[in-house]
Amino acid sequence: MEQIQHKFVTVRGLKFHIAELGNGSNVVLFLHGFPEIWYSWRHQMIALANAGFRTLAPDYRGYGLSDIPPEPEKATFVDIVTDLVAILDHLGVTKVFVVAKDFGARPAYLLTLLHPDRVSGIVTLGVPHVPLEPQKRGESLPEGFYMSRWREPGRAEADFGRFDAKTVVRNIYILFSRSEIPIAAENQEIMDLVDTSIPLPPWFTEEDLATYGALYEKSGFKTALQVPYRSFAEDFGIADPIVKVPALLIMGCKDYVFKFHGMEEYIKFGKAKELVPNLDIIYLPEGTHFVQEQSPELVNELILDFLQGHV
Repeated sequence: MEQIQHKFVTVRGLKFHIAELGNGSNVVLFLHGFPEIWYSWRHQMIALANAGFRTLAPDYRGYGLSDIPPEPEKATFVDIVTDLVAILDHLGVTKVFVVAKDFGARPAYLLTLLHPDRVSGIVTLGVPHVPLEPQKRGESLPEGFYMSRWREPGRAEADFGRFDAKTVVRNIYILFSRSEIPIAAENQEIMDLVDTSIPLPPWFTEEDLATYGALYEKSGFKTALQVPYRSFAEDFGIADPIVKVPALLIMGCKDYVFKFHGMEEYIKFGKAKELVPNLDIIYLPEGTHFVQEQSPELVNELILDFLQGHV
C-alpha cells in the first residue's frame, strides 16, 4: 500500500485529493461509492499498475481528504462530473477507462454521456446504468428504507451524530454486506439495525476500518448524504441516454441491490442492455455489495481482462 502516491490538485476553487499508482499510457479512473473513499480501490490500483496501467482514484468533493464545498447541501452529481473533467485536464489526461462502484456508477456513465470523447470503456460494480430521469428510489419500500431515511434532511445527521465516524462506517459496512435491504422499524434509526456484538466482515480488517474512520472524521457526512442520497431527482437534460462505449457490470449474487424493486429483472433479463448495448455482465456467486474488497484477486482479473480486451 505504501507504493500508492498521493497528490492534491486545485480545480474549480477546491483542493482535491488523488491517489495514484502506475505510469502506463492507458489510464484508469476509479470512482468510489459510499461509505467508501479512494482507499476502497487499494487492491485494484496495485494490480492494474503492475499490469502497466496508470491508476487514479480521487476523493469526491466533500469526501476523504478533498475539500468540503462551501455549501455541501447544494452539491450535485453534475458537480462531481465537472470536477472529474477538471482534474483530468489538470493532469493532462485526455481519455480514461472508468471503474466505478455503487453510486459511482452514475458519475461514470454521466461522464461518458456528457463527454464521450473522454471515456474508452466502463466497469461498474454493484450498480448498473439506470435511466437518468429524475427519480425517487424506494417508493415501493417501507418508510424505514435506508435511502428514504437518508434523503430526509437532518435525519441521518442526527442518527450518525450519536456515534463517531468509525462506528458509522463500521455499521454501514456490516449492513451493506448483507443480502437484505436495510429497513428500520418506525421507532428505529438505521444505525440501530446493527448490534455492537456483530463482527466486521472477514475481508474487512480493523486497520481498514480505522483508515475509513479517520477519513470520514475529517470530511464528515454532510456532502456524502447530499450526493448521492439527496440528488437522485437531478435532471441532466441528456437527449440521448444510450452509452456507446464497451462496458462491464460485475454483480455479487448476494448483493442487496438485487432486492430493489425491479432491479433483478432489469439486470438479468436484458433491460440494462437497452441503455448500454455493449454491456457484459458477470455474476459472482458469493459476492456481496463490496466485491472489490471481498474478492480482490478475482475482481482484479475480471477488470484486467476487460481492459486488455479494449486497449
